[in-house]
Amino acid sequence: MQPGHIDVTAPPDRHLPGDCQAVGSILARIGDKWSVLVIMLLSDGPRRFNEIKRTVGGISQRMLTLTLRGLERDGLVTRTVYPTIPPRVDYELTELGHSLKAPVQHLGSWAFDHLPQIQSARERFDENSKDK
Repeated sequence: MQPGHIDVTAPPDRHLPGDCQAVGSILARIGDKWSVLVIMLLSDGPRRFNEIKRTVGGISQRMLTLTLRGLERDGLVTRTVYPTIPPRVDYELTELGHSLKAPVQHLGSWAFDHLPQIQSARERFDENSKDK
């Protein structure tokens, strides 16, 4: 057996480790609890900050600000400031943001459909954990 050249580059149909990190950061953004709720709310049309805050129960002003900035940074939401007194700011999904509506709805539907099974599994797990 003679030493030879071994091609260790990934074939074109395979992903690279850097791809996982990039995709992971996107999934972290769109998969967090507040982003999903904001995306679904904005899928019905533009909303003002306080309207979003009122509708998305339990979110703090700071967390909503961070969520909206992150979604804007990722190109999923646009922020429009109107020169009124006081200034009016509207948030709206971009075309890219609208493309998330169907996957998020499917994920939500899956969660509702499987809620009883998941609750049962959690109860079994918690009961078994007490014994250890």
